[in-house]
Amino acid sequence: MSTLPKPTAAELEMLRLLYALGPATARQVHEAAQETRPDTSYANVLRVLQVMHTKGLLKRDESQRAHIYAPVQEQDSVQTSLLKDLIQKAFAGSGKALVLAALRGGHVSKKEREEIQALLDQEK
Repeated sequence: MSTLPKPTAAELEMLRLLYALGPATARQVHEAAQETRPDTSYANVLRVLQVMHTKGLLKRDESQRAHIYAPVQEQDSVQTSLLKDLIQKAFAGSGKALVLAALRGGHVSKKEREEIQALLDQEK
């Protein structure tokens, strides 16, 4: 994402939906968005997808009547870029500070803690 603009909150939501759905039409994305936000209008979803395409965040297959949208970058690449930015801005470049804040702040479930501990044990 170094050359692509950072997605806005609304764009991140569209990316999240597209990562879950795979390549999809605006109608499919709208239907998925309504599951968590019933007030979301089709026109708004379409507008955000079109803006994202213009910004280079999405590719669009125009070979059929209903255009198919898909993210340009893989989910882990977007997450890594956003995480690096967050670590720099909010945690003075310290990944440790980020992890400790997540663990102390109640943002990690017991199951997730167990998975993290298993990963750390494998690293030993």
